[in-house]
Amino acid sequence: MEYTLCVPCLFGLEGPIGEEIRRLGLRKLTAENGRVYFSGGPEAVAAANIGLRMGERVLLELGRFPAESFDALFEGTRALPWERFIPAGGAFPVQGHSLNSKLFSVPDCQRIIKKAVAERLGSRYGLRWLPEDGAVYQIRFSLMKDQVSLCLDTSGEGLHKRGYRPAHNTAPLRETLAAGLVTLSRYRGRGDFCDPFCGSGTIPVEAALIAKNRAPGLNRRFAAMDWPGFDAKLWEEARQAAREREFHGDYRIFASDIDPKALEIARANAERAGVAELIRFERADACAFRRETDRGVLVTNPPYGQRLLEQTEAEELYRRFGAAWSATRNWELCLLSAHGDFERVFGRPADKKRKLYNGMIKCDLFMYQALRD
Repeated sequence: MEYTLCVPCLFGLEGPIGEEIRRLGLRKLTAENGRVYFSGGPEAVAAANIGLRMGERVLLELGRFPAESFDALFEGTRALPWERFIPAGGAFPVQGHSLNSKLFSVPDCQRIIKKAVAERLGSRYGLRWLPEDGAVYQIRFSLMKDQVSLCLDTSGEGLHKRGYRPAHNTAPLRETLAAGLVTLSRYRGRGDFCDPFCGSGTIPVEAALIAKNRAPGLNRRFAAMDWPGFDAKLWEEARQAAREREFHGDYRIFASDIDPKALEIARANAERAGVAELIRFERADACAFRRETDRGVLVTNPPYGQRLLEQTEAEELYRRFGAAWSATRNWELCLLSAHGDFERVFGRPADKKRKLYNGMIKCDLFMYQALRD
């Protein structure tokens, strides 16, 4: 059986995720803003959940239809074959969002969808009351410009929850975005890699996972593992295939921060991720960066202030770091910032920019080629 599968993602990562899906051998791919679609059976669900680095979830889409009224939403929802997936005892909570649509009340949409699914399942199973005491089949809806997409969430917890970061410092970077930054930098384990503002270590940990080609979901559970038709054998086969794709080599990954407490957290996270031996952590001032090497890449997310005083401090940090980077040779730089005037403060226009979102914060990835003599 083949499904329509959807990977929601942070805006700006649709292209890299499409390439990642192709590398996993999955097919029939299309992209929209914040979503990438592909097709496949239960094996594709397992492979995508285990192997995707930048996607937020793997959703199984049951259908799409227009809905400008609650009656249309109810009838469209009830017409879909929910019983193909949700058994009589299955729990089916509803979550979702609405943008630029006449049906803008999310709680009302949740209530209508829940009622329609319950009525459909009740009629199919001959039940007036559904116990919902079994496995969870999370329903996720998206209402965009009066078009409804209804999906089942095969992932459970978001794919960014790799399991290595129970502790973090202030304003952590989501793992999926960190993996996106490393991917966009084109780092694949060759040459040196450095994050001079490493904080809780998310960027260097994701760089190490990418260098080893280790699947990020190798050691975690997913919601669909409890569903009929998604048996344990296919999940183990997907995990084994992912293990066989791993690389084994020597990698030079450096991570530094001026805050010793952040470094403690970063080391602990790297240990939990199983990549501590690949990363050299050290306390250092990023604005005194002086490492010289060939084929090096800096990928980093320095602090940026939201209040006026913080912005002033951030600008001074950018100036000093810009001067330090300009004194190096052979280091490419990919730096994520939400500062609207970053290039002027940094002291050099970027060779390339890419718009990304860190949660709800609109950012730019400023990409600089290595300086040469």
